[in-house]
Amino acid sequence: MTAAQTDQTGRRPATDPAAVEESAPQDQALRPAAERGLTTIPASVVGRIAEQVASEYTHVGGAAGGLLGVGARRDFDSRPSATCDLYGTVAVLTLDVGVAFPVNLSATCRGLRRYVRERVGELTGLQVGRLDIEISWLNPGTATRGALR
Repeated sequence: MTAAQTDQTGRRPATDPAAVEESAPQDQALRPAAERGLTTIPASVVGRIAEQVASEYTHVGGAAGGLLGVGARRDFDSRPSATCDLYGTVAVLTLDVGVAFPVNLSATCRGLRRYVRERVGELTGLQVGRLDIEISWLNPGTATRGALR
């Protein structure tokens, strides 16, 4: 039997590429993306995205190493920690960050909040409803350390 021939049921053999193409639903490719399905992102993944986005902001870092906070070092190369709760398409985030000092803390938090809201929204398609920022440590610069002595 050649590829153009059919078996007794009138179908082409399954190994024929044309038979596979015929069996695929043609309307799937024609439907708009919004109607094809839903992508679900777990809250833990949104939290990790928020951590990465926050680490991109200037004067902000996270704690690295240690066990249960003991022995952790302040590190601007580490990502801050974040938690996320999802309520439908709204994310509620909490960031635990370290900040360089001296800086204007309220301006830094406002800028960080705006940046994280925009970027997490762009990357996930979720709306960030509430974003709490906890500053767990301040890292004075070397000039400030000398002045404090």
